[in-house]
Amino acid sequence: MRPRAPFWRVAAGVAVRLVMVAIGVLLIPPYVENWKLQSFINDLAADPGIAKKPPEMIRANIVDKAASLGLPVHTDDVRVTKSGDAYRIEVLYVVHVDLPIYTVDLHFRPKA
Repeated sequence: MRPRAPFWRVAAGVAVRLVMVAIGVLLIPPYVENWKLQSFINDLAADPGIAKKPPEMIRANIVDKAASLGLPVHTDDVRVTKSGDAYRIEVLYVVHVDLPIYTVDLHFRPKA
């Protein structure tokens, strides 16, 4: 028979798992919202009617969508350049996440 693990080892293992879950709960939402913004940008870039729109309107659409997702994207963070019949869209923004004892800046770069 195997001897039982001391109580402190079990408690430490449970505590580590709880901390990992808590960190995941705080860090996963910005990644999900970035994925939604990336999907929007991909759909926007694939739209055949986009070639008729001015870059300022495309930029405003992206900033509005990011605001609806709660992302800190500003007009200066969005680059829209025309390449032939299509547009190249690039966004760069930072999400600041405050953890209890550490602060993380998550850098996102969705593009299409």
